[in-house]
Amino acid sequence: MSARQKRSPAIDAERRQLMNALHPVVKMLGTIVGHHIEVVLHDLTQPAHSIVAIANGHVSNRRVGNSILSGPKDDQGFAAAKDTLAERGEAVHSVIDGYPTLTRAGHRLKSSTVIFRDAAGEPFAALCLNADHTIIEATHAWLGRLLHPDGATPQPADEAPEMDTLMKEIISDAVRRTGKPVNLMSKEEKIQAVQAMMQRGLFIVKGGVERAAAALSVTRYTVYNYLEALRQRAELAKPAARRSNGARGAR
Repeated sequence: MSARQKRSPAIDAERRQLMNALHPVVKMLGTIVGHHIEVVLHDLTQPAHSIVAIANGHVSNRRVGNSILSGPKDDQGFAAAKDTLAERGEAVHSVIDGYPTLTRAGHRLKSSTVIFRDAAGEPFAALCLNADHTIIEATHAWLGRLLHPDGATPQPADEAPEMDTLMKEIISDAVRRTGKPVNLMSKEEKIQAVQAMMQRGLFIVKGGVERAAAALSVTRYTVYNYLEALRQRAELAKPAARRSNGARGAR
């Protein structure tokens, strides 16, 4: 058992208490914020089945038990949660507010996320709101069907994609971005593909490294090396970002 797994009973109790308190909050918010706003509670300790409560799940076509990978594309809140899973921080909650995302069907959303940390500074839960910005377009289409009742009947939404499909789509999209077949990709291009997969959360799900390795025709140890190289680059970029922010603040 790793050090991360050896939590004190007090920390476990704290986590259970907050999760139990957040469940009715999801239900309450879902009834008051509007039919077009999805409210989702994630248990970050079980990414393969992270959604433990959801209201207005029709916005992203998700339900309880779905993976964290099934969320909106370009989700900054999820990216922040993913990054913090790798390290401890201060025992304070984080808010990522008002950023654009896309559903898997391509609908524009505006999202906000709160990441909850326990007393040890480890993130374990996230509460997310996703507002559908296509509601006016949907209403327009609905009125159009009323005016033209002989038009085509809309098809029901597909079931939420399964984990296997999600992982394949993430890997395929990352490889496609390079614009080359795998056998012609350079090491740097493969690192970029791994970075795209990492940003979509592939490697916090069991089997993600192995699937990425097979897709890129490298070993899983090579994928781990790529991830370490990306981590080092991110660490080197932090001082430069702080200097840049400081310079802007001094103006």
